[in-house]
Amino acid sequence: MNHFFKQIEKKTGVSMEEIFALANAIQHADFTNEKQVRKIVRRVSQLANKPISKELEDQIVNSIINNGESLDLSSIQRMLG
Repeated sequence: MNHFFKQIEKKTGVSMEEIFALANAIQHADFTNEKQVRKIVRRVSQLANKPISKELEDQIVNSIINNGESLDLSSIQRMLG
């Protein structure tokens, strides 16, 4: 299993600790809390190496808060394009 994680790290350049920390943050986040949602969106943007404009960040954050739903990494990745 360790070899599997090393391969992912090598391909993505992202450590498994960062991925697990992000997954944990998403799992325990209050998606009605703008500050928490904004922090998660920024973190995903950084990990994905896809900088986003302030306007796009605002749109994503508002969409998540207005939907009030839980979120997963693939949903945020789709929003980032």
